[in-house]
Amino acid sequence: MCQKIIITFAYSNTVFLFYKPVSKIFNISEAAAIAIHSMVVIARSNAQMNVQQVAAITGYSKNHTAKVLQQLVRKKFLHSVRGPGGGFVLGKKADQISLMDIYRSIEGELEESPCKTDCMNCPFDRCIFGGLDRKFNEEFKQYMNHKKLATV
Repeated sequence: MCQKIIITFAYSNTVFLFYKPVSKIFNISEAAAIAIHSMVVIARSNAQMNVQQVAAITGYSKNHTAKVLQQLVRKKFLHSVRGPGGGFVLGKKADQISLMDIYRSIEGELEESPCKTDCMNCPFDRCIFGGLDRKFNEEFKQYMNHKKLATV
């Protein structure tokens, strides 16, 4: 369940409640999350799996899962068999596919941006976050590059 901040204020004897989602330090697109989770599910399976099975296990919509799985087929991470009894199997061995390979197939290269606020006239001479964004980015890349489907 997502954490939320509740903002309240009173005006003219009425209390207003606003729910504002808490911002996240780490964010990954739904498509990339579907791709990574689906590939892990398929890698752990002893048989080919269809879209309905993968969507049921991962909890993502069947339609969005189907679109993402087709992208993975086009990128040769999966093989698909059409028709009744069809489904998906890995296109390569699980120990040859890193989580970063899957991420890149959906999102492209992970870009580093120097500043998340992108303020043209920043009042500071250096980043007040001290390079944490670069550190998080680097740790994410290292983890995703070294973690293989076979070891998840």
